[in-house]
Amino acid sequence: MTVPSHARGYEGFTGRIARTADDSIPSWPEENSATPGSPNIVVIVIDDMGYSDIGPFGSEIDTPNLDRLAASGVRLSNYHTTPLCSPSRAALLTGVNPHRAGYGFVANADPGFPGLRLELSDDTQTLPEILRAGGYATYAVGKWHLVRDTNIRPGGNRDSWPTQRGFDRYYGSLEGLNSFFHPNQLVSDNSAVDVDEYPEGYYLTDDLTDKAVSYLQDLRAHEPDKPFFLYFAHVAMHGPLQAKDSDIAKYRGRYAAGWDTVREKRFAAQLAQELFPEGTQAAPRNSEPGYDVPAWESLSDEQQQRFARYMEVYAAMVDSVDQSVGRILDTIEELGELDNTIVVFTSDNGGTAEGGAEGTRSYFAEFARVPDPDWVRDVPHDEELIGSAKLGVHYPRGWGQVSNTPFRFYKGQSFAGGVRVPFVLSWPAGLPRGSEDNGVRDQFAYVTDLAPTLLTLAGVTVPTERKGLPVKTFDGVDASALLRDPSAASDHTEQYTEMVGNRGFYRDGWKLLALHPGLDVDRPQWQLFDVRTDPTEIHDVADRYPEKVAELAAAWDDSAWANTVFPLITPAALFTRRPAEAALARPVRILPGTPTLERYRSSKLISFRDFDIRVELSGYSPGAEGGGSAGFAPGAEGGGSAGFAPGAEGGSSAGFAPGDEGVLVAHGDPQGGYLLYVEDGHLVFGVNSYGRYTSVDAGPLPTGARVVEVSAVVAPRLRWDFTIRVDGAPAAELLGQVQLVGMAPWTGISVGVDARGPVSWDLRERRGPFRYTGGLTAVTYSPGPIGVPPAAVEAIEREAEFAAD
Repeated sequence: MTVPSHARGYEGFTGRIARTADDSIPSWPEENSATPGSPNIVVIVIDDMGYSDIGPFGSEIDTPNLDRLAASGVRLSNYHTTPLCSPSRAALLTGVNPHRAGYGFVANADPGFPGLRLELSDDTQTLPEILRAGGYATYAVGKWHLVRDTNIRPGGNRDSWPTQRGFDRYYGSLEGLNSFFHPNQLVSDNSAVDVDEYPEGYYLTDDLTDKAVSYLQDLRAHEPDKPFFLYFAHVAMHGPLQAKDSDIAKYRGRYAAGWDTVREKRFAAQLAQELFPEGTQAAPRNSEPGYDVPAWESLSDEQQQRFARYMEVYAAMVDSVDQSVGRILDTIEELGELDNTIVVFTSDNGGTAEGGAEGTRSYFAEFARVPDPDWVRDVPHDEELIGSAKLGVHYPRGWGQVSNTPFRFYKGQSFAGGVRVPFVLSWPAGLPRGSEDNGVRDQFAYVTDLAPTLLTLAGVTVPTERKGLPVKTFDGVDASALLRDPSAASDHTEQYTEMVGNRGFYRDGWKLLALHPGLDVDRPQWQLFDVRTDPTEIHDVADRYPEKVAELAAAWDDSAWANTVFPLITPAALFTRRPAEAALARPVRILPGTPTLERYRSSKLISFRDFDIRVELSGYSPGAEGGGSAGFAPGAEGGGSAGFAPGAEGGSSAGFAPGDEGVLVAHGDPQGGYLLYVEDGHLVFGVNSYGRYTSVDAGPLPTGARVVEVSAVVAPRLRWDFTIRVDGAPAAELLGQVQLVGMAPWTGISVGVDARGPVSWDLRERRGPFRYTGGLTAVTYSPGPIGVPPAAVEAIEREAEFAAD
């Protein structure tokens, strides 16, 4: 029967339509399915881990599972990435150069230029999107950092969230870093995980690994043949450095010899593994101001002991990552699929100098870099606590140079120390190694090559459109030929790099480099290296080959225009935010039971400004109109943050009642914050200044008290003066407290509980998250004017943006 012309909805149907099903012929659209036998793909990306930190690249740290991967696969000894996190992840997942992908910097800025969108555009497709269209199941766990910080909050644009960019499931942190014992916020799929307190023994790397394993097990229980893509982006090794006691104990005393000795041993191991040609020299210790590293022997005994402890923690974290890799490999092996699984292990950039010359036990204070000799830069603590949940530590940059053995400089710079990282790929069924092949490939490769290479190995066709738009073509090349043949030439013959003025250009074995001059971002002081004979970039030959300098400088300029690198970003531009963000600093009234506010939103209520906090208390009052402000009694189903006021009789009373206790409001965690609570009838206000805690007892809270207020007023030298009032009457002061700026407070605002990481360790150990048991109507934040000079705000925020990577 012919379908009437006015009928709609039958277009494209390939069966037959009649008036009844008996006379019709059904038809079903074809589902996307992968070619039978397609390999699984696992890509493991580590954060801030340098070239030499794993066994296959010369490390003394125990990495048996990575050794196992390298023994069955290939190592790219000349693999490059970008100098910072978000750009590397964007390039890896899209095959597109970072600026062209929109990530000329980390996703903690918004200067308003095409190469610095810091969100993926509609015409940029991702590796998981392509693989999912090719019939793959796609999973991501860990650090994402491809969402601008302002869009991490509920109601923000989710176009660059993992599940909107090709992943079926996601679990991890959208931020650039996190605590390993008390993450400030985790996201499951498309929503923040609402949690007050993490369980005893919690460790983030273990949690992420548990989730990755569960995804694979769940898939195989339902789909025995569907190939999967697992993107495991570790939060490690980013600071703050924190590790489990059992892992730290394994490395006690192993770094007493110091960074010079460890670096020498790593380089000797690299030469023995044939990662570099005979005659290669290790770069000397960095000596440039701000990058310099002293001789280990020049340090005091106290410094040596403390600095060695930092490295023990770092080694323990690398060991933990290797354990995680082992659990993933074991799971796939138990499924009988390890031989037909492509496993990639690499890092997003080189080791970092974030810990400064001395290292730090106060991670976020280190990044504030306030020019005040009395500023909180370190927090004296028992050395046994280094690496624990109570401290936010990072190693001194001497260990960062060890991480980058045998290269110069660190994360953030275009020299090899910032961009040359380990790369291991194993696929026993598809890339078997010959007996004469040591598995080392010294051809140039770049992070954008990974996506096209994996798609070629998997045999997946690349779509040409996304959302009706022609997609950006790959800038990377298919490197599968050199994976198969150690003598194959690399098709990636030239590559620009740029990060806040640090820039470089590679072409056919020549590398032109320049550090940011510090004054004029567009006045590069070029250095030239022949990396075929000088892979560690020691011998600057710019004076000998001025014509090569001019050639490569012109090529860099051409690439910069072609890849939307311009305008070169300046400090002032990095600080610029879109005008719409001003809305984040409007007053907000938070009801009890509201999930912890997202970090960035919370920070805008207090950063560099005066602010007032108004806490409205309400007692138990049966029959009172609108009585929704009091919640269930503790332990009752659905128990919100407000409860029955113990001891209240009959209920004519309102406000505070004897026996009410708990946290009224908390903002932050062990790395910095403040909180207001009631205990034993007393009102207490405490400030955690980047790990140094101070509190004031405001005295007994009067029965019937209805309003408690905390006012913060900006004081000179980046301080706050706090005043606490009860029903309008002054109750206490806490003056001269250092402001929490940059990335602190790391955990957002909680009402009626001190959620996640504790602001006060003493209180947490005594009372847990300490939910308020009395009546609590709401907490209102009223931000006042910014009271810190704009130049100081700009400088601090700029440093914080780097810290967020």
